[in-house]
Amino acid sequence: MTSIAPRLRPNQTPLLPDRTRPYQQYVYGYPHKTAYRPLGADRPPLGELWAAEPKHALSLYAHIPFCEYRCGFCNLFTRVGAPEDLTGRYLDAMERQAEAVRAALGDGPMRFAAAAFGGGTPTFLSAGELERLCDIMETRMGADLRAIPLSVETSPATATPDRLAVLAARGATRVSIGVQSFVDTEARAAVRPQRRAEVEAALEAIRAARIPVLNIDLIYGIDGQTEATWRTSLDAALAWRPEELYLYPLYVRPLTGLGRSGPDGSSSENVSGAAGLSDADADWDAQRLRLYAVGRDHLLAHGYEQRSMRMFRRIPGAGDGPAVLAAGPDDYACQTDGMIGLGCGARSYTSGLHYSFDYAVATREVRGIIDEYTRTTDFSRAEVGRRIDADEARRRHLLQSLLQAQGMDVTAYRERFGDHPADHFPAELAEFAESGWLDLDCGPDLLRLTPEGLAWSDAIGPRLFSPAVHAAMAAYEAR
Repeated sequence: MTSIAPRLRPNQTPLLPDRTRPYQQYVYGYPHKTAYRPLGADRPPLGELWAAEPKHALSLYAHIPFCEYRCGFCNLFTRVGAPEDLTGRYLDAMERQAEAVRAALGDGPMRFAAAAFGGGTPTFLSAGELERLCDIMETRMGADLRAIPLSVETSPATATPDRLAVLAARGATRVSIGVQSFVDTEARAAVRPQRRAEVEAALEAIRAARIPVLNIDLIYGIDGQTEATWRTSLDAALAWRPEELYLYPLYVRPLTGLGRSGPDGSSSENVSGAAGLSDADADWDAQRLRLYAVGRDHLLAHGYEQRSMRMFRRIPGAGDGPAVLAAGPDDYACQTDGMIGLGCGARSYTSGLHYSFDYAVATREVRGIIDEYTRTTDFSRAEVGRRIDADEARRRHLLQSLLQAQGMDVTAYRERFGDHPADHFPAELAEFAESGWLDLDCGPDLLRLTPEGLAWSDAIGPRLFSPAVHAAMAAYEAR
């Protein structure tokens, strides 16, 4: 690892880290969907896309773009409510899409290794509609849901016993519930109309359903949140002994409920990374870094191991009670090549193309995209996406690996791409090393972040985006 800094090429100036902005971009997939564009006349048939792809360990994802309400921080592809028979028509379209995709995969050997239902809120669907969703995955796609890990997202208002009973019976191994805060005033500040009693009832129902892995999402950086109230939420979550916990920093993004003002009521113009840091922004960044450290240390002291900046997994046997080995995926586990997404908010990944349908956050645009999806009869071609060349593949591999606590296997990188990652990204890795973000003592075969580097993951990730992806994302935001 000590050889990274000297690998700078002659006359190559390192990128200077923006040490004032630890929260720039949550990298949950690369390239981000805002870098996708309509494929136009080059829309490839799915059969051609998948013809040469490995099919022995595919991931399957179904996107349900409906919620009972939109949280103030949410910029996901989802709409509030579903009038008339919209959910039924959406499942009809998903079934047509599944038939087209399954035909495109061909008759050769094929196996799904993992599945997930996300959104939106998949449990916005009724129990009967969840049964139908599982039927589509099994009968149309050929996925054996009871034989593979199946992760499902839910919310306090929709984690009802009848829905959970369907999921448990159909093979769900993991349920992830977005709680965000157990403090009612903080939930309201995040524009999340829930009460703690409702959250506790949902958690009780999940545990009663005996689904093996419970994940609880919490958010830090909410207006009015203190270290004491943050520990209140952490301890309330720990009381349920979840196998996993995700700790998310609050972001205020354009077109969201909180987008018109920052967490303290001031302008949010700089919150998403624009030049010029206000005192309020600097104070908020410092608050989030402080609360991150509190949350991290609290979970480490209570029998959890850190898997990424956000993800913490309970160590089997830690604490009182029976040990349950968590079977949920690590961050980016569904971001590998060989992912098939169904639904108009889902992405699919082949080695050379990432594709989906159009993306939006604004209510009118989201509704229009969903309506168009439900009217579609021909799902045989990729419509919107981004080509993945050799440089983007290297960047994606580095992002997927480096932002994990265990780091990246350098030997595996060499075998796939032919050179040391520092030969491909000399300026970026030298910058990370000089900033104290890389562990220089872990040996030459491992590239791993320091604890400080993990804390700054949302600054490190965007530094590895290609100039073309940065430009495409900026053009989307400027529309």
